[in-house]
Amino acid sequence: MKNIDQAYINGEFITLSGTETFDLINPSNHQKIGEVVLGNEIDTQKAIIAAKEAFKTFSKSTVEERIAILQNVKKAVESREKDLIETMILEYGGTRQFCTMSFQNMLSSFDSMIEVLRHFKFTRKAGNTKVEMTPVGVVGIITPWNSSNSFICSKFATAVAAGCTMVVKPSEMSAMQTQVIMECFHNAGLPKGIFNVVNGLGNVVGSEIVNSSYISKISFTGSTQTGKMIAKEAVGSMKRVTLELGGKSPNIILDDADLKQVIPQAVFGAYMNSGQACVAPTRLLVPYSKLAEVNAIAKEVIQQVRVGNPEDENTNVGPMVSEKQYERVQSYIKIGVEEGAELLSGGIGKPEGLENGNFVKATIFTNVKNEMRIAQDEIFGPVLSIIPYENEEDAIAIANDTTYGLAAYVSSSDEQRALNVASWIDAGRVCVNGFKHDPLAPFGGFKQSGIGREFGVYGLEEYLEPKSILV
Repeated sequence: MKNIDQAYINGEFITLSGTETFDLINPSNHQKIGEVVLGNEIDTQKAIIAAKEAFKTFSKSTVEERIAILQNVKKAVESREKDLIETMILEYGGTRQFCTMSFQNMLSSFDSMIEVLRHFKFTRKAGNTKVEMTPVGVVGIITPWNSSNSFICSKFATAVAAGCTMVVKPSEMSAMQTQVIMECFHNAGLPKGIFNVVNGLGNVVGSEIVNSSYISKISFTGSTQTGKMIAKEAVGSMKRVTLELGGKSPNIILDDADLKQVIPQAVFGAYMNSGQACVAPTRLLVPYSKLAEVNAIAKEVIQQVRVGNPEDENTNVGPMVSEKQYERVQSYIKIGVEEGAELLSGGIGKPEGLENGNFVKATIFTNVKNEMRIAQDEIFGPVLSIIPYENEEDAIAIANDTTYGLAAYVSSSDEQRALNVASWIDAGRVCVNGFKHDPLAPFGGFKQSGIGREFGVYGLEEYLEPKSILV
């Protein structure tokens, strides 16, 4: 059993002042695998002060120095590939397929930001004025449990590229994963104080970060509800915020699409990261005229979706991260039945033979109406809603009829037609004919899916303040 009782502050692992502990539970079998001591306000203040002091010198570092840091950290992360993947499978219950992809995303975040840095203009001219892009200050980074280290790496890479120092509050449920990534960063020989980590609760460590006058910016990934709370508190000291929040992504299948190709993609796509993904296409929009055919294909495909041991490389859906999350998903499946949606596959309860973990049956509802809660609320589990539409205009209206706007997907045999539809969708990222990720393209949400953008040049500029110098 792993016992974690240290924070990473000013380049050192130090014993925490906090005494409260949190049990780490394997979601596949409910066995206790570790225990983490939770930091308190004092621990958080120490981390913030270390970052504040380090900012005085690091903010003046050169592009070459920042690139060297990112290269060194990438090498350190690469050297722990097995540990990072295996720990994520054990602690989070992510499938081997997803955890391997998540590791590759960690590495790409360093490569892409290095590429941006090599071409980014920190000094510009506007009219007759010199404009300097200056680091915003100390950044408070708050990450969720559904891809913890990937978020830490991408936010770290951007902050370093900008010349910012940081204090990280990861999810307490990811403490074992955080321990490995802290060791990677430490072994990379970072300048003291630029990267500080305190495990703890949101209402303790997170609140201290958000309310500290020494913190200039918050970068948060998580639920819309928590994001709203952070934004309200941050405005008191006029902190800059980047909030990547929830989603209820539509996947529009146009009437000319090859259903035998796109429906299997749609079903497996909805279950990415066991359904615990903010960009998962959990609303599948199909023409009324094709609904019966779509249902038949989906029912056949669902037989190929493997729910089970996340260690197995053939598993598509692992356990929910916690019993609380399992119960949440179960409650929405019940709501779907009560709302009158047709249950095509799956349903309430655990798959046979998987009763000891937080496993949910891969579930599909069909003939769903978009106003139903299962079509409006972010369930964060393996639950797909098939929603029929009348025509292209109706599909666009349904896709946009949500409080969210993070991601969307459009499939058509005519790429230009799909692109035209994509231009009408209210979402920060729209994928045409497949699932794609570009670490240089901006990522973030419309509406209640967030504020600001991450990745590439757009993400870097969120960590910088333009300073006009008039001569």
